[in-house]
Amino acid sequence: MIKRTGPYAGILHEVVEHNGVLYFGGMVADDLSLDMAGQARDVFRQADALLALHGSDRTRILSALVFLSDAALKQAFNEEWKRYFDAAHLPARAAVAISGLGEGVLLEIVFTAARA
Repeated sequence: MIKRTGPYAGILHEVVEHNGVLYFGGMVADDLSLDMAGQARDVFRQADALLALHGSDRTRILSALVFLSDAALKQAFNEEWKRYFDAAHLPARAAVAISGLGEGVLLEIVFTAARA
């Protein structure tokens, strides 16, 4: 069975669940006036809330695809990443710099997680 949650702007669902795996749509910060560290913390806060809503938590994140607006921001992002995840629960990850994320958007993250 496939369960879809939280339609957003008529173009995607926030989370799609299939066989106990949670597939998140791309997440960006709510407050785009923040710097990279602030936007990363904002996205992680949103992820924690959605994970909890679906009976999971950050220790069950399997993978992350990270889009950065500028490769020069990767180190600042990595610092927040290390604060968010403990070493025992690091997910698989890819991080790429791309243009076109949107005005003020410094990062977008797509998570995949296991339901508890």
